[in-house]
Amino acid sequence: MRIAMLAPIAWRTPPRHYGPWELVTSQLTEALVARGIDVTLFATLDSATGGTLDGVVPAPYEEDPAIDAKVWEYRHLSHCFAKAGQFDLIHNQLDFPAHAFAPLVETPMVTTIHGFSSERILPMYKPFEDRVNYVAISAADRHPALRYAATIHHGIPVETFAFDAQGADRLLYFGRIHPDKGAAHAIAAARAVGLPLEMYGIVQDRGYHEREVLPALDDAIRFHGAVGGAARVRALGQARALLHLIDFDEPFGLSVVEAMACGTPVIATRRGSMPELIEHGVNGFLVDHPDEAAEAIARIGEIDRAACRAVAVERFSVARMAAEYEALYRRILARGIDEQQTLAQGVI
Repeated sequence: MRIAMLAPIAWRTPPRHYGPWELVTSQLTEALVARGIDVTLFATLDSATGGTLDGVVPAPYEEDPAIDAKVWEYRHLSHCFAKAGQFDLIHNQLDFPAHAFAPLVETPMVTTIHGFSSERILPMYKPFEDRVNYVAISAADRHPALRYAATIHHGIPVETFAFDAQGADRLLYFGRIHPDKGAAHAIAAARAVGLPLEMYGIVQDRGYHEREVLPALDDAIRFHGAVGGAARVRALGQARALLHLIDFDEPFGLSVVEAMACGTPVIATRRGSMPELIEHGVNGFLVDHPDEAAEAIARIGEIDRAACRAVAVERFSVARMAAEYEALYRRILARGIDEQQTLAQGVI
């Protein structure tokens, strides 16, 4: 089985610090390669993979201002689809622009929808649902008007997230600095219970950052920016709880399962996929409003950190994700063979 894995080009695959779509793409690619599948990763030329790297984009457009996002994204897509005949299946990880090329090739195609952002994108999904096999990353993110081939939760390489049985006497915010992610709610909750808060993430909304985060920073509330590698794992593990007090319907939430893998329970707003990831009272608490977070923090001692780790290992491993995608690929390819045989019989 020869798979073309089409990565986004905003960041390197895998990302150096931030880039959730690129991170999932990399983890799936490497897990599939480990399973003996022939994967060619179409990504920026500074990317790294155990499979075959192919591409034309010199660098990620979020890291190099000389890279025009629209120009190079379409160059990237054209390069991949020109080679479609070399592969049994194309797995698209970079959203709807790839669908414009789908009717031009015969190679079966999978698109992982990393979050159905709004109704406005439906015209680039609905007309192609007979041609492209859509994968939702959570049941909550499935659009009612769209036909899906599967729902597959993201997975993480759990073994790379060291279990911290003790944690630390501080709280954690891990995500984009944007109103959707609830940074201000996390600060308010930490203030309410009198615990320090460590904040990590890229600044996506500078105005929000300047209004809600910067004025709150002091010895107890600290913002560190993006973090990767071993420092990321330490940050996720050395906390009493991760505060994920979101103000939008989160399609998944990688930091949520990464924190759990380290043993850190999660307190999250009951929106989007959070009820799929968090078992209330087992690996964290779900709250209906950010104001309830302080009460949940007071109860965090009821959560067994080993149970948090166990949930991540059982339900959110990259091995499980790769196995589910491989099974989907094989179903799609088998269906194609059946259709060809039916056609041949009809001709005879």
